[in-house]
Amino acid sequence: MVFNLRNGVVAITRDGRVAVMNDIAYQVLGLASRAGDVGRPFTEVLSGCPEVAHILSNAFDTDDLPNRAEMRLRKTGTAIGYTLSRIHDDSGQQVGATMFFKDLTRVEQLVERERLRDRLAALGEMAAAIAHEVKNPLASIEVMAGVLKRQLSDRIDALETLDDIIKEVKMANAIVVEVLEFVRPIQLQLERVSVSDVIRDSIAASESKMPPGIVRFDVRVEQDVPSVMGDSHQLRQLFTNLLMNAYEAFAGEGLIEIAARLETGDAPGAPGARGPQVVVEVRDNGPGVAPDNLDRIFSPFFTTKPQGTGLGLAIVRKVVDAHDGRIDATSAPGRTTFRITLPVARIEDSAGDKPQELIHGTDSRR
Repeated sequence: MVFNLRNGVVAITRDGRVAVMNDIAYQVLGLASRAGDVGRPFTEVLSGCPEVAHILSNAFDTDDLPNRAEMRLRKTGTAIGYTLSRIHDDSGQQVGATMFFKDLTRVEQLVERERLRDRLAALGEMAAAIAHEVKNPLASIEVMAGVLKRQLSDRIDALETLDDIIKEVKMANAIVVEVLEFVRPIQLQLERVSVSDVIRDSIAASESKMPPGIVRFDVRVEQDVPSVMGDSHQLRQLFTNLLMNAYEAFAGEGLIEIAARLETGDAPGAPGARGPQVVVEVRDNGPGVAPDNLDRIFSPFFTTKPQGTGLGLAIVRKVVDAHDGRIDATSAPGRTTFRITLPVARIEDSAGDKPQELIHGTDSRR
């Protein structure tokens, strides 16, 4: 029965030997299961997790046993919550101790995501107010510059200056519009979405903004890739932004590889278990991202491009989060990869393929 629990369990005898250690315990602690562990000293079996061994070593030396305590494993970085209790025989003698624990990594990720949303909500309210105040004067400046341009049609020097003014106003207005899009609440219209269709449409949308022939695409979508539950418009925006980000990183011609596959998910009951996932990797052969910048590329307003606003990848991450997905980036000179993971559409979620509306208060909708 212990071996079917969804929590990790380690039980030791009074003389310090392992009595029970289930598969979940090995997985959470990052240890390899070995035949003969039962009966061996727990200090040997748990030598790779000295923090856990230390807690068990004090199980019989104190009356204040930890209940619902938390710790982080140095070896794997995994956060676990645990309880420790003693085992008594029929006569009341202490014969052993048991430690129950659970992987809290997924919980930590959800808490951090909620904190990020709260911070972005506050930032969004401020940015929206500023953007609205700036947008109206920009429109007036553009209109007045257009009027002057018509009135001074015979002044070449004045026309050039007015063209520059109009150009800069349009650029500033585009930034304001992008800020508003970033902070505006997103309204997901959920339905079954074909991943291959989204990728094809995103390539078409990005190619329309690129010089012909400068970028080559290599697309590989495995046949068993199913639909995902999502908003097709938002997902197209997600991948279009990623493709444009890759294009802008090229110094000349470049190659963008797109690969999609199905991951069946973790075994039921495994720590942090997730169901089937569609994984899409977008890889380019650009110059790469500096290691110091890799952790910041999804932050709002962070950019290394002279004309960038730093919102393209921030919007990408917000769309991924809104779909309960994940996005990671790795980079080396000549190779940058974005890995997007999206949950597979469940039959009960998409019966009748009727769109459902889901609002995320701190996300944006184009």
